[in-house]
Amino acid sequence: MRFQHFGLETLVSLIFLATHVYAKPDSNDINAGCPTPPKFESIKVVELGLPPVSPSNAVGACSSSINPHRSGCIDQTSQTNSGNFLPDGNHIVATLNFVGAPAAPDPASIYSGLHLVIIRTNGTTFKNGDSWKCITCGVPASQMNGTTALDVYPQAFRDGHRVLVGNNIVDGHAALETDACTPNSTWIYPIRWNVAANGTGAGGSIRELRIHPDNVHLGFNAFTAVGESSFFSRLSFNPKPTIGDPISARYDLDNVTMFFNSGNSPEYVISGKNLSINPYAINVGEFRGFSKTGKEAYYIGPTFESDNIDMTAIDLTTGETRRITQYPGYIDPIDASFDDQWQVILDTRFTNRTDFMDGMRHVPPLNDIIAVGAAASIRNNGARRYFQPWLLNRNGDCGTYYGQRINAEGDGSNGAVNDPNWNGMADPRWSWDDTKISYWQTLVVSPACGGSNPLPCPMSTAQGGRTSRIMLATLTNRKPIFSPQAAEASDVVPWGTPYTPGMTLPSSSPLPAGNYTLHGKSSGYASVQLIENAAKTGLSTVVANYYNYSDDGRNVLNGYENVTAGALTTTTEKLDWYSNLTSHGDTYSTKVTGPGGFHFTIDLFTNIFDANGTLTTTVDGVAYKQPYNFA
Repeated sequence: MRFQHFGLETLVSLIFLATHVYAKPDSNDINAGCPTPPKFESIKVVELGLPPVSPSNAVGACSSSINPHRSGCIDQTSQTNSGNFLPDGNHIVATLNFVGAPAAPDPASIYSGLHLVIIRTNGTTFKNGDSWKCITCGVPASQMNGTTALDVYPQAFRDGHRVLVGNNIVDGHAALETDACTPNSTWIYPIRWNVAANGTGAGGSIRELRIHPDNVHLGFNAFTAVGESSFFSRLSFNPKPTIGDPISARYDLDNVTMFFNSGNSPEYVISGKNLSINPYAINVGEFRGFSKTGKEAYYIGPTFESDNIDMTAIDLTTGETRRITQYPGYIDPIDASFDDQWQVILDTRFTNRTDFMDGMRHVPPLNDIIAVGAAASIRNNGARRYFQPWLLNRNGDCGTYYGQRINAEGDGSNGAVNDPNWNGMADPRWSWDDTKISYWQTLVVSPACGGSNPLPCPMSTAQGGRTSRIMLATLTNRKPIFSPQAAEASDVVPWGTPYTPGMTLPSSSPLPAGNYTLHGKSSGYASVQLIENAAKTGLSTVVANYYNYSDDGRNVLNGYENVTAGALTTTTEKLDWYSNLTSHGDTYSTKVTGPGGFHFTIDLFTNIFDANGTLTTTVDGVAYKQPYNFA
């Protein structure tokens, strides 16, 4: 069963997902105290209404015949970014790209460009008959000095009148859904992270911003000289700055702490000739958000099993970490319910996208030392993403429990809520009363379809051929809860590293080349060879030979794996891979390359996959093969 084919196999798999969710058990957790899996819930999924699609981007194309309310049209192919709910639970925030507006001084000329909107979720409309209201359309230029694009990750504050969007905070100075919120009452303020010792300049480049539930602190990521680093900070409104650009009202990031612990035992530890692995080491890779109590941060960090990208949580005070997901695949977006007992995730699980390399369980993450970036990038096929929304309880994957797919109901037909051609995007969000979940999707478009890979492009059934949609999932049997305001977090992250503007950021030391032994926690060992690259700037090759290796006493691993990684460009990697692994125990699995090995290149940002040779993982007779090359 391979999701690159959208025919009978897809329908069969969708029927399977609607009735089964448990497979590929993680034997580390079986009989190890996992709670009884929760029963599946009744979930109703609908698509929310959006402004009509303009027939073109030409001035005036959004005519009164297209939108009689003269309240704007959107672009057919631009992405829609949806976010969380307003506190009233009846609206979500989103960003839309308005096009085709008439020229000024026509009042409808304000509906042009990227804007923040709110969208009704209860089936009612605003006074003008629309189910949406544009918040930033028509805001005077003097009220948005120094701002950047209102594009990604819109997140409403609990006060109901502020929204974080892109690297800005929009403040309507009134509840956004009310008539008191107008363009003239609305201000847009940039967010600035000072990175200069003297406080000058435009500030550092930040991304992946997430509001802490106390509505006072902010987490973010940044590309730095040491790679991607993550940070915790306090949002401070600065009405009249005197230094640093822009010299206009803005939010400054104060008391910044890097999610890094220099005294922490690293993931890979070498002692003499012995190598050990500790995936619970504090190593926050990419920050992804907070639990709703505000006590934990979510992140993508060390891998627990080879080539399997999972979500980890870390306590902001103690530094204690816990693994949330285990199923083979890739997870990225996550949001916790307000009672902190559930999570909604977007994951590639059950799509078989990455199982050819991570379907064999309990393989130590050794080749991940050099290949984890490439392994993570296979999750997408260019513009086609394999994310679907899943409901997990707080314990996450445990034993044979791997959650409930939120949009499993449907026949998989074109435009259905479970149409596999509609792919999940970041971020899914819970309503404040824990009864609803919003998420958004995009339809696969050329060049990720229409050629030999994977099949012809689908026709959009959305209004105007729109290729983005916003979905609302209602957990119909849940009763609304009251979610209290999270306690204000401390500015101090005890295990973190305080950031001082201008400082050189700390980083982990690279592993030294050499020959080592990794002992199984239960039995056997692996002989490991770490080989330096020709420039002597880091490791390029990991060779591992396993001899009756077992960490859990039930699954035993034998064979070898040899992986070499090299950079072709700053974003493109090439891997040469040779495997012949066998695992017996709870499953009988093999991971084998073809006679000439497996060789692939992939761009870490565009996810263009190009391979020669084969790598196949077989689990209890089911073979998982590599994806098709991007064509």
